[in-house]
Amino acid sequence: MKTITILIPAYNEEAVIDKMYKKLDVVCGELSQYSFEFLFVNDGSKDRTMDYIKEFKRRDSRVQYVDLSRNFGKETAMLAGFDYAKGDAVIIIDADLQQPPETFAEMIHWWEEGYDDVYAVRIEREGETWFKKWTSNTYYTLLQKVAKVKVYPQAGDFRLLDKKCIVALRQLREHERYTKGMYGWIGFKKKEISYIAEPRAAGETKWKLSALLNLALNGITSYSTMPLRIWSIIGFIISMFAFIYMAVEIIRTALFGAEVAGYPSLIAGILFLGGIQLISLGIIGEYLGRVFVETKERPVYFIQEYSEKENEQKNQIQDEWKKEMDLKHDEN
Repeated sequence: MKTITILIPAYNEEAVIDKMYKKLDVVCGELSQYSFEFLFVNDGSKDRTMDYIKEFKRRDSRVQYVDLSRNFGKETAMLAGFDYAKGDAVIIIDADLQQPPETFAEMIHWWEEGYDDVYAVRIEREGETWFKKWTSNTYYTLLQKVAKVKVYPQAGDFRLLDKKCIVALRQLREHERYTKGMYGWIGFKKKEISYIAEPRAAGETKWKLSALLNLALNGITSYSTMPLRIWSIIGFIISMFAFIYMAVEIIRTALFGAEVAGYPSLIAGILFLGGIQLISLGIIGEYLGRVFVETKERPVYFIQEYSEKENEQKNQIQDEWKKEMDLKHDEN
């Protein structure tokens, strides 16, 4: 019997986590030909989310959890889930029930047909404003034009990944993470399905405007050096115009003499060039900042508690004991 891990990153989801667990229990109970692991990753929740998860664990052996030492963000929480997932495949789903678990059966079907990455594309979201739809479409269009890898618009983290994809994603340990780009970067055989997103079952979204902007910036800077190239081109063009203008001024001064007039245009030119320089330095700074963070080589996250830590320790002791016995046997 194949095992499938359901990976659920959770941050302050006490209002909805119980409904999520009950829905998973019903949907996975209907897929009796598979064994399931419900892996909750608590991303430093400050409410009673972890208490609920521990209660699930007490009454259901399928439930496992990884409790992070603080809030590292969803991208890092998913990496922790990849590290601790034990299934032959992993399905990633949010805890807010906007993504329908009923889609699991279709995902598993295509996985059994040989696809390694079955990703779900949101074709509609109830209650989403036109402005948010427009900004999302514009961002993905821009990202696809500048990125060197294929990024799938409207395809988020809701997907099934074969174990080979999980092994590949475990090796990508950068801190400034943009997992949506990583799915395309690792490759493997992909299959698209669609779903309609529902409103949150309870609680409120944890994605604030600042977090979305930071994620968007990570997506562009992680998979493209195009912004650096654009500003190099802009700088070259401005320099060419500056040299032409300087040559014209030198010739005019030599022929007609110097003039005091032109102070406003001079100030405007200085301010314009100064602004361009500051913008270009800011873009370079974004890339240098990411290099600085990565060169520290710090662990991406820390674990406060793992539900199977005791079993891991027992297995480690048994492995060490077996190694000692093998060494004694070889010596004899």
